Amino acid sequence: MMSSIFFVFLLQAYASREYIAIAIDSRYHGECACNLSTYRDVWDLIKLADYLTKRKDIDPTRIGITGISLGGMHAWFVAFSDTHYAVAAPIIGVQGFRWAIENDKWQALVDSIKAVFEEAMIDLGKSAIDKEVVEKVWDRIAPGLASQFDSPYSIPTIAPRPLLILNCIILFSHFESPQI
Repeated sequence: MMSSIFFVFLLQAYASREYIAIAIDSRYHGECACNLSTYRDVWDLIKLADYLTKRKDIDPTRIGITGISLGGMHAWFVAFSDTHYAVAAPIIGVQGFRWAIENDKWQALVDSIKAVFEEAMIDLGKSAIDKEVVEKVWDRIAPGLASQFDSPYSIPTIAPRPLLILNCIILFSHFESPQI
């Protein structure tokens, strides 16, 4: 998990460049892990955009969204589901979930919220987390994630708005005093 100090630094960097910067704590992750659907966070971001577009001190054509990891996933989802966001830059959030299941490459994703998958494994009467458990959890957290809302289908719907997808092979869990 990334340090909250990193996020404070990131928000301060945005604000110093005269951006309005907002950070959310997901209902389904971290300290607020009380909800099993990531779409409720997306709904919150849609309502946030509705609010921002009504403010006289904000240019509604210049609202963008970014996020890291689960926040990147939220940025991706809200970008394809709501046009209030003029630009999106999800960081370590866009993935091919169906591809991961079919190619047995889901382990790193599972490890990021392992307790959820372990609970599902028990509920399904399994002795280990396998493809079936992964698919059931993903379908519960975000129905359609490994089908109609997966990246090959949803990413093209964001066009013609600008989109920058930043991913990496290794997700670092600790950031040392970042500098811009």
